[in-house]
Amino acid sequence: MLYGASPFADASAAQLGLRPVMTLQSEIISVQTLRAGDGVGYGQLFRAERAMRVGVVACGYADGYPRHALTNTPVLVDGRSSRTLGRVSMDMLCVDLSACADAGMGSPVVLWGDGLPVDTVAASAGTTAYELLCALAARVPVEETD
Repeated sequence: MLYGASPFADASAAQLGLRPVMTLQSEIISVQTLRAGDGVGYGQLFRAERAMRVGVVACGYADGYPRHALTNTPVLVDGRSSRTLGRVSMDMLCVDLSACADAGMGSPVVLWGDGLPVDTVAASAGTTAYELLCALAARVPVEETD
């Protein structure tokens, strides 16, 4: 609860009046255009049904993002709702830029926190918010704000 996450399966942080105090954020380091049938991620678990833009984000399971988060785990790109695509790699993950026409290299990506509850990401990844909050690696830079 200190980090603004619910410890209960049947009550969200918002229902408990909790606000996030940690935001895991990164940025897009590459933009790729997929053709129909192209795949991304380990084992190419995600295959594009049509041509689409994909952003590669500098964050992966070595940073503490859940390796088991599959396609459709929510993220925010430039403040807009989006989703992950395919398996999370060690140092990066892919996001759908279909609804983010202006997104490009350097665009901010919120993986959880302000605007995207860690509880929501945890539920999508089949885990708990507590696990996500405790799994961040020491290599992840921390910025304190007032």
